[in-house]
Amino acid sequence: MEAKDLLKKVRKIEIRSRGLSSQIFAGEYHSAFKGKGMAFSEVREYQYGDPIKDIDWHVTARFNHPYVKVFEEERELTVMLLIDVSGSKAFGTSQKFKQELSTELAAVIAFSAIQNNDKVGVILFSDKIEKFIPPKKGKKHILRIILELLNFEPESTGTDLTQVLKFFTNAIKKRSTAFIISDFVSPDFSDALKIAGNKHDLAALRVYDNFEKELPNLGLAYFKDSETGQQKWVDTSMKKIRKEYRRNWQNQYDEITKLFKKSNLDFADISTDQDYVKPLINLFKNR
Repeated sequence: MEAKDLLKKVRKIEIRSRGLSSQIFAGEYHSAFKGKGMAFSEVREYQYGDPIKDIDWHVTARFNHPYVKVFEEERELTVMLLIDVSGSKAFGTSQKFKQELSTELAAVIAFSAIQNNDKVGVILFSDKIEKFIPPKKGKKHILRIILELLNFEPESTGTDLTQVLKFFTNAIKKRSTAFIISDFVSPDFSDALKIAGNKHDLAALRVYDNFEKELPNLGLAYFKDSETGQQKWVDTSMKKIRKEYRRNWQNQYDEITKLFKKSNLDFADISTDQDYVKPLINLFKNR
């Protein structure tokens, strides 16, 4: 993509994402993703009903009168976007490719975060860590993220969620809120998800295309797996093949859904042919 066209696309995504963030998502985001930590605010005199555990014994001893520590919720968050840039991102048969959908989702969340004065960081991954953008604040930083997502060419085509979850857990020391944007077609990542979930607040956005779950009747068709490179001819006119394809997709979908629920992970499913506003709002409201 030429620089002029790329900047046009960045601007288009910025206008839509900022508009949605301001008009729809900012309030929902603020309510759903509050700071989890408590920061020291002040010391004041003890009042009837204050918890004994909050008494500041040093100040109490100095003034010979009970004083308590007052804590306030830390509002500022670090928001991390873990974005799948494997070969399957280029797939799409409806309104947009999975890559475009992932970029728009990331942009909306990022603009909602900076309106809340939160820092935003990004990890782009395939079956390896492709790029790490440390958390920062500001519109300029968000535009850089959008530009990277539109123009990034990964070195690898596979997907391995274990790798990115391990990297994320080790790289981000302070508790953060993380959105994993992927189709979650990956070798088993349950252990890494559990460890990351114990340290951070995780949410999953599962993106997919309807063509991935329903094989249309196209007759004899040539297919290539964008991640493995495997190629073969398939007679899609055979009901048995279409039924097996659908069953395999459903089994995989159910397994991942089961893992999300077992891990108490908030998640939303978003297809390339649907508006993502409602699923994203529901994700925020259901927290």
